[in-house]
Amino acid sequence: MKNLFYFTLLLFFFVGNQQTFAQKSHGTLYSPTANAQEDITQMLAQAKEEGKHLILQVGGNWCGWCYKFQNFVQEDPAIKTIVDDNYLVYHLNYSKENKNKTSLTQYEFPQRFGFPVFVILDANGKRIHTQDSAMLESGDGYDSKKVTSFFKAWTAMAIDPATYEDKK
Repeated sequence: MKNLFYFTLLLFFFVGNQQTFAQKSHGTLYSPTANAQEDITQMLAQAKEEGKHLILQVGGNWCGWCYKFQNFVQEDPAIKTIVDDNYLVYHLNYSKENKNKTSLTQYEFPQRFGFPVFVILDANGKRIHTQDSAMLESGDGYDSKKVTSFFKAWTAMAIDPATYEDKK
């Protein structure tokens, strides 16, 4: 019984410090107080103006894998270029303080896949894809080929019918 107590205490210490470490070393990605609907509307207007799609990265400041993905994208120049050239990114908060139920209902409950989860919207706000981030992992991190393929597959050009028209 004593061992169970110490194990539980150690587990709480580790989980608490993991969140604190993520916030201190990486800043804060998610804002529980943000008006997500308003923010998304503004970003969609910008996406339309720039000819890009909007990616909602759903997660929370408690999510170590959310920070791991953010760092992975920022540290890989090729992937960062694909994202910067083709997408705007919004970090949609999911936490005990704010689960953003309205947004997540609108986008067909992406949290069912775990966190982070990615929802791609076209510039009109239509959900065109939801991506389970576990499919992009390899070992204890993310796989460069899988992530690159994911981002390339959902660019505005990739899903534009004109891209596939026969040109004689």
